[in-house]
Amino acid sequence: MSTPPRQKRFTPADITALKGVRPIVSLTAYTTPIARILDRHCDLLLVGDSLGMVLYGMDTTVGVTMDMMVAHGQATMRGASRACVIVDLPFGSYQESKEQAFRNAVRLMKETGCDGVKLEGGAEMAETVEFLVSRGVPVFGHIGLMPQQVNTSGGYRSKGHSEAEQDKIRRDAKAIDEAGAFAMVIEGTVEPLAREISATVKAATIGIGASPACDGQILVSDDMLGLFNEFKPRFVKHYSELADVIDKAASDYAAEVKDRVFPGQEHTFPIRPKK
Repeated sequence: MSTPPRQKRFTPADITALKGVRPIVSLTAYTTPIARILDRHCDLLLVGDSLGMVLYGMDTTVGVTMDMMVAHGQATMRGASRACVIVDLPFGSYQESKEQAFRNAVRLMKETGCDGVKLEGGAEMAETVEFLVSRGVPVFGHIGLMPQQVNTSGGYRSKGHSEAEQDKIRRDAKAIDEAGAFAMVIEGTVEPLAREISATVKAATIGIGASPACDGQILVSDDMLGLFNEFKPRFVKHYSELADVIDKAASDYAAEVKDRVFPGQEHTFPIRPKK
């Protein structure tokens, strides 16, 4: 008896090949149930270190660890069969040296089965990106606003408002592109600059708070679903308000438990009659 053919997963090369063909759809995923739902709609799922804030209540992503990324990468891979899955290298796991970056990237790929890794940084990380790519690790870059650098960059503010900032972001994009990144996130960057970069680099550009001209878009799923309401960045659109739905469901449940309405007899197990 033959087995059915396994559905082909999007690869990093497939993502790059979509540049100029159609917009690339991407969302974050951290758990198996959410990955199963999002997989059929997305070309790329990112296991982002944003999980530190939306799942663990951290103030920034700086405290996220390799163990956390491995665990959530494994969970996401169990639910994804179609989308390309990329896992973030967390803060401190790749900046020390290109060799450190390679060790941790290999760990993520081996222990999760993901399709590649993402790291933040521009020209200063180009040598590391080239080192990883030349050794078989697909790299998803990240320029513009870089959350892992929030403590040195003056907080979560949009980038590219001065000529100096624009020049730096241009150099970063060029460096990461020439180093071999298959794609790059452009985050929190003024629209004309994000549009310009998307038109000039070979890598696929994935915007978040950037430009509709980017080759694709990404949102944190919890933001998209209206689950994370601590603050709402300008670039976020809520496609649902699940926080309100969950709040009402919990309220209804609590009321029924207090009134002894739930559980009803239909939710319990009677003694089976003896045969």
